[in-house]
Amino acid sequence: MDFRNPSQAASRLLIGVLYSSVPQRILAVIPARYSSSRFPGKALVSIAGKTMLQHVWERTCQARYLTDVVIATDDQRIQAVAQEFRARVIMTRADHPSGTDRVAEAASASHASIVVNVQGDEPMIDPAAIDAAILGLLDDDMGQVPMGTIKKRIERPSDIQDPNVVKVVTDAQNNALYFSRSPIPYARDGEQAPYFKHIGLYVYRRDFLLAYPDLPVGPLERAERLEQLRALENGFKIRVVETEYESLGVDTPEDWKQVAELFEKPMVNR
Repeated sequence: MDFRNPSQAASRLLIGVLYSSVPQRILAVIPARYSSSRFPGKALVSIAGKTMLQHVWERTCQARYLTDVVIATDDQRIQAVAQEFRARVIMTRADHPSGTDRVAEAASASHASIVVNVQGDEPMIDPAAIDAAILGLLDDDMGQVPMGTIKKRIERPSDIQDPNVVKVVTDAQNNALYFSRSPIPYARDGEQAPYFKHIGLYVYRRDFLLAYPDLPVGPLERAERLEQLRALENGFKIRVVETEYESLGVDTPEDWKQVAELFEKPMVNR
């Protein structure tokens, strides 16, 4: 199957103003599970009077180019809470090995041509970052690609050496060359190149997403433990858009406390 056939979707930059004609249907899927090895039940913890999942859903709904937002889960507790704040929920199988597989199952029941995977543990997700990733995927001026994501320039020197901060390098068309937990690029002669951290927000063309779980896992993905390398190892391009969004995910109870404190500050837009 050729996932790079021409699409009716296009966006272009003209005289400093972004004009875009986007597909009729762009679906955002928020995968949420109750079981978590480091923080069980984290999707339902309270932050500023709402569950973390509700914060993610509300902010995702503010993205300009989305036509639908659903929560994909295999847990009835998450389903019940999501329905209380009137989110649409799709129940999925419980044996998915990753969030991408859960998103693919949810997308298979939709006619959306573009699918956005929004992490369910980022209650401060920026709607503008979602829009940027969508428009990056649809910008055929740089060549058509089946998948997109975002990056942010690294400002803390310690992040460069931190294996938990995934780095990305791109080509002249803003397509990913490689993702790594190691510092890339390597400054051999001491000349410091800019470093970019990868933000785990993904946008897919639907047909590619549905086939993605069946792509073979390669040695680079196994070594780095980075699922996005599967696309690169199988010859598919990933468009990477630079944003100012600073990802702040909740993986542990300590992360939860930090984010909860930020929500108490008036600058956080709720």
